[in-house]
Amino acid sequence: MFLANENFPRPSIILLRSAGYEVKSVQEDYAGISDEQVIALATINGQIILTFDRDYGEIIFRYSQPNPPAVIYFREKGADPLFVGQTLVALLQMGELNFANTFTVIERNSIRQRAYEK
Repeated sequence: MFLANENFPRPSIILLRSAGYEVKSVQEDYAGISDEQVIALATINGQIILTFDRDYGEIIFRYSQPNPPAVIYFREKGADPLFVGQTLVALLQMGELNFANTFTVIERNSIRQRAYEK
């Protein structure tokens, strides 16, 4: 379901997995691949990219690359490496957001989504 980019904290990956979510990790399985390769991998496998890298927005909205199923971009890491994992688990459990074909920006006090074509 998710593909955690190389910069996504390992403790948050473990937390998501323990909460029952399928998370593949670029850091664990594909270290050193480019952003374009991450997008290609997520597209092939139907995964939502989890990242702190805002370059994905530029790749999706400026260049005519095949788009991944979705990107969740965290603008803040928080003081604790579990922060983003806890935030995402809470959002998923609320079930109010649809991440499909969106670039979602999560900040401490706001969430913005911009839809795109797959």
